[in-house]
Amino acid sequence: MPAVSPRGRGRRAINEVNMVPFIDVMLVLLIIFMVTAPLITPSLIELPSVGNASKQPDRIIQIVIGKDDRLEIKLKDKTNPVKLEALAASVKRAQAEPDVDRQSGSGPRTTAVVISADKTVQYERVVKVMDTLQRAGIQRVGLSVQLVP
Repeated sequence: MPAVSPRGRGRRAINEVNMVPFIDVMLVLLIIFMVTAPLITPSLIELPSVGNASKQPDRIIQIVIGKDDRLEIKLKDKTNPVKLEALAASVKRAQAEPDVDRQSGSGPRTTAVVISADKTVQYERVVKVMDTLQRAGIQRVGLSVQLVP
């Protein structure tokens, strides 16, 4: 029997990747995107600008959430502790108080409510306060971006 030489026509591993199918697929996708891109209508987004803001509020009621989840209402120099259940009623009462510094004939009074929280307070607590105020119908509710001492 003749000996079979190891150099015969055996199978060898291919050590290169065929890139032709990949390039074909990419060219087809490129053509599809080039055809469909002009057909898509761009949407316009109206972003707020600084000059379009409504008039500044006459009075700001600040709600402070402390480290121990204690709520306080701060109006000018007065600070009063309050519970979450009575928060909406307290804010409405503070909005209804007459403003001594204000002139009587200068139009309707605008009041903004600002929520300030310590950085260690859980975000859930801030959302509960905000939700309570919005469910009570209080219009201008915002968040403070300054650190509370």
